[in-house]
Amino acid sequence: MADLIDYLIKEGFLKTKAIIEAFRIVRRKDFLPAQSQKVIGAGGPEELKDLAELDSPLSIGYGQTISQPLVVAFMLELLQPKLGEKILDIGSGSGWTSALMAQIVGEKGRVVAVEIIPELMEFGRKNISRYNFIKKGIVKIVCGDGSIGFAGEAPFDKILASASAKDLPLAWKRQLKVGGRIVASIKDSIWVFEKKPDGRFKEKEYPGFVFVPLVS
Repeated sequence: MADLIDYLIKEGFLKTKAIIEAFRIVRRKDFLPAQSQKVIGAGGPEELKDLAELDSPLSIGYGQTISQPLVVAFMLELLQPKLGEKILDIGSGSGWTSALMAQIVGEKGRVVAVEIIPELMEFGRKNISRYNFIKKGIVKIVCGDGSIGFAGEAPFDKILASASAKDLPLAWKRQLKVGGRIVASIKDSIWVFEKKPDGRFKEKEYPGFVFVPLVS
């Protein structure tokens, strides 16, 4: 994946040292099904393990995808996860974004990964376990409705949602710390929400993206 990472750096999608390092350590191919499935937008079935270098979303089954690396890079750069932070990952799917953030927040940090589809939750757990993030207590993966967040571990420094919601759930707003940040896909845009001391949110929209819908 080195060539793809170098491309994302060259094009300005990867900028932050800790995020670049996480991309180099946490390999996308470890989060892909071994069996043959179709590439989104492509013609025939191919081995997904051999397609990890493609800058394209790939099917992981159950109507869900592992996101395009460019989009993951873009969203993580907007989120700016930091060492020691507690982050909620909504719709964790294959577990790749959860593992990337776990690498960044380190052993004093925490990533709570929420996935509503039981089979994908187990798939994600198996993938994340390759990096010992669950054993070390950095990642907690749960099966549940991401649209209601995860109150048991709130408040969070950051919240990431990679599946498209119709609007920003109130639960996410309530479970975010003051000064915290939400990066979420809403309809066909990526939005950044920053929580101000008075409880209101500063918002910024980045249009022109396509995501699978948030299952709730």
